[in-house]
Amino acid sequence: MSSALRLYGEALLAGGGGGAPLLVRMSDGPSVPLSLGRYLGPADRADRELLDHVAGPVLDVGCGPGRHLHALAARGIFALGVDLSPAAVELAVGRGGRAIVGDVFDELPGGRAWRTVLLLDGNIGIGGAPARLLSRLADVLEPDGEILVELDAPEVATRRLEARLEGRGQVSAWFPWARVGAPQIGAVADAAALRVADAWSAHRRWFARLAPHSAGGGG
Repeated sequence: MSSALRLYGEALLAGGGGGAPLLVRMSDGPSVPLSLGRYLGPADRADRELLDHVAGPVLDVGCGPGRHLHALAARGIFALGVDLSPAAVELAVGRGGRAIVGDVFDELPGGRAWRTVLLLDGNIGIGGAPARLLSRLADVLEPDGEILVELDAPEVATRRLEARLEGRGQVSAWFPWARVGAPQIGAVADAAALRVADAWSAHRRWFARLAPHSAGGGG
């Protein structure tokens, strides 16, 4: 995935790329612009409403250039971001956030001390295996912790696929990704030994709150 990380990082450091947008092409056909302007900007209304109800400490997986970290810091909530992209982490730290370069499947700081894990902006697709990713993140939660997940729209089929980045006169190698439509999160959570504590939509975005079965209300 190094060529994709390089292309993504270059676009971030260029402030969104100027000119032609950076595209994400899926192996099953469609390509869409990567939302670099949103990632580089401040938390939007949907972000702020979500973060208003977040308890720390927070681990932001795939934190990008740190808009959620910045918004949480303004609320006085301790948060740490982790991202594979050195450029994204550099920008996140430059905005006053705490962030490290790292792979979520490797050892992470904090042990099982995280109250909330954020998996936003489509990052449930990381690695192409959503249940495996959620199971891994469940291992870093404190007993009453939760994972806040952003999902695809209800009409999007849940599937594993390949993706690549295109733009700035370059094309990255394909890398594994996945999409999870909002109605299918229950089955994915079950496969990760988690339960859906809540699910909702706001401002044309879809979210779910996942918790271990041992947490309050589980079974």
